[in-house]
Amino acid sequence: MTSTAHWLILAVSVAGAILLVELARRALTRAGRKWDLARHLVERCAWPAFAVAATLSFNLVFEPSMIGVSREDLAVGAVIERVVGLVSIVGLTWLIIQASYALTDLVMDRLVQVEGERNRRARRIMTQIGLVRRVATAVVIVVAFGVMLFSFPQVQALGAGLLASAGIAGAIIGIAAQPTLGNMVAGLQLAFSDALRLDDVVVVEEEWGRIEELTLTYVVLRLWDERRLVLPVSYFTQNPFENWTRHGSRVIAAVYLRVDWAVPVDKLREELYRFIQGNPLWDQKDWTLQVTDVLPNGLVELRGLMSAADSASAWDLKCDVREHLVTYIRENYPDALPRFRIETPETRAGASWRSGARE
Repeated sequence: MTSTAHWLILAVSVAGAILLVELARRALTRAGRKWDLARHLVERCAWPAFAVAATLSFNLVFEPSMIGVSREDLAVGAVIERVVGLVSIVGLTWLIIQASYALTDLVMDRLVQVEGERNRRARRIMTQIGLVRRVATAVVIVVAFGVMLFSFPQVQALGAGLLASAGIAGAIIGIAAQPTLGNMVAGLQLAFSDALRLDDVVVVEEEWGRIEELTLTYVVLRLWDERRLVLPVSYFTQNPFENWTRHGSRVIAAVYLRVDWAVPVDKLREELYRFIQGNPLWDQKDWTLQVTDVLPNGLVELRGLMSAADSASAWDLKCDVREHLVTYIRENYPDALPRFRIETPETRAGASWRSGARE
């Protein structure tokens, strides 16, 4: 068979493999309208599948003698065969990783839609899936890299020596990478202990925010003002932090008012109840208004408590209640507004005169 015929067969083989993948892609695209897994496979695996089909078909048909029969031609052909083989390993690795992501994307899409009481468990599973697939990806890449290395005869000859020194090298790498390894272990610990999940509301370093990203090495906290606070995972295993959605998202909002003793607490309590009944942010469960302290400057402290479905609603409800009560006291009971009393000799004499007149 002539060299031209070999190259023609090679081109037909590669084109045929790519055509088969394209037909499969179109079939899955059509099926993806009703089958979510097919849609995710097309989105994730189309390009890796094309690369694998082209390189594998090339490897199956290509022979170094197709270039020529001289020693130089055979050497060039062997190099091409080796390079395409390495590219095939990279393509297979890419396809395996993307296929695993497509399968887990199907699960995570369904978990995102979960609401109500089951949302907390869904977010925990999403966090665990995200971390596990990152670990699996790292393992697959390391294995693929090892296969690529051992495809070289020179590396195979050194294999015994490498295995013999693996214990020493492992100890050295373990000591050098101790912080990184500690972070990775902390990330897995957080995910599987259910201490922290994606979209949890937490308070860290006196900053309120939601967990936006949780990896094996760091956590991204999206703060209330859209800033991002990035912390190592080990921070959450070594320092205390507040998790407002650990067992549920319901939060009690507190409003404090410091007013004069003349304030009619009963009237204020009735007004608070009337106002929150018409506010959609109140979850219709808990509320109260109490005198919690008598301050040395002649004021009393009132605390109003109202429950809300989540922390964002609790913050808005707290602001609404505070604004309404301030307006209500100012318009209906101005004598109850905060004031400071100062006693002078004149006021003391006046008070003594009034006390004597009453006697």
